[in-house]
Amino acid sequence: MEKAIIVLILQLFYVTILTLRTTFMVRNKCKVSAVCGFLEAGIYISGLTLVLKGERNIYSMIAYAVGFGIGICVGGFVEQKIGIGNIAITVNMRNKNEKLINHLREMDFHVTIFEGMGVDGKRYKFDILTTRHKEEELIELIKFYEPNAFVISFEPRKYKARTSLKLK
Repeated sequence: MEKAIIVLILQLFYVTILTLRTTFMVRNKCKVSAVCGFLEAGIYISGLTLVLKGERNIYSMIAYAVGFGIGICVGGFVEQKIGIGNIAITVNMRNKNEKLINHLREMDFHVTIFEGMGVDGKRYKFDILTTRHKEEELIELIKFYEPNAFVISFEPRKYKARTSLKLK
């Protein structure tokens, strides 16, 4: 049973690191991804060796599979908490809402405002680029000032920013 617990713990670490490595690769962070890959391979070999060497007991095999499943959840949770990367938010609304604009800028959000014409009259579009870990805060702020705003959030793959604009 002790072996099964070790296998479970190894799998939790293995899959969490695998998730982070994949995330770093997608975001072109190759050096960090390579370090994660090195750790991932070492843990994988250790865990698999424990499961396959000697007598193959069902508890170790189940622990391997359960650890893999739980590791996916843990990896996703960790990735969400560290919020790697940036997001772009597009807000579409009927009113310009100067209070919202001022509050966003006071909170260090960089907002670009566009005025356009929709089917039912003037519309305002805000473009905001920020770090992922500020996404929920930003959306809640928009909902507070403009509950009927249409909000789209997406991850930009590539962008070029002014050198004076540093996203934290």
